[in-house]
Amino acid sequence: MNMEQWKRLMRYFSRSEKLLWGGSVGLILAAFLLFDRGNYLTLTASLIGVTALIFVAKANPFGQFLVIVFSVLYGIISYSFAYYGEMITYLGMTLPMAVFSLITWIRKPYQGNHAEVEVNHLRRGEGVFLVVLAAAVTVLFYFILAYFNTANLLPSTVSVTTSFGAAYLTFRRNPWYAAWYAANDLVLIVLWVLASTVNIMYLSVTVCFAAFFVNDLYGFINWRRIKARQMEKP
Repeated sequence: MNMEQWKRLMRYFSRSEKLLWGGSVGLILAAFLLFDRGNYLTLTASLIGVTALIFVAKANPFGQFLVIVFSVLYGIISYSFAYYGEMITYLGMTLPMAVFSLITWIRKPYQGNHAEVEVNHLRRGEGVFLVVLAAAVTVLFYFILAYFNTANLLPSTVSVTTSFGAAYLTFRRNPWYAAWYAANDLVLIVLWVLASTVNIMYLSVTVCFAAFFVNDLYGFINWRRIKARQMEKP
């Protein structure tokens, strides 16, 4: 990236977005230095994840590409603590849904602007369909995760539910994807706090999802702004 491209990238983000990203990166680095200092895979995944969220919050398809990379790395991290629900969810659901979302977002630019996807509206009754489908996925995964002796089974199952809803709404280009991801972040904070009681190294993952929670809240707010702006224009 040359200097002109870097300046263009900096102009693309607002001051608050740059502060949000910089603060998130600083928090993740501080947690790594305090609690880990060795697992660079976790550090890399966290930095890629928080960068993905700031692009996704801008409705930029590049964010979905970064989500794909994050999903692979997070699946490996989850496997290391026998969080098979997280591993299966991210590698078997979030990753392929991110691929489909990337394709859809690229095909649905807003008025030809490939750096911003066109915000979508759910069809009538689609919300009910999502809830029913999420409930079915939850029941199915509960037995799958129980079979694999997944650590902290109940919160792991709830994580599947929130991840599924978030992935579905991301694919549908709907602002509520971020609210579902924020709910998922809260569940993951609980999961990794529990993991950190066994190995303090996992506190750095907990801090990572705390940063994700703030970014997802911003994503929800910004997507609603984007939706309002797009609706105002013919």
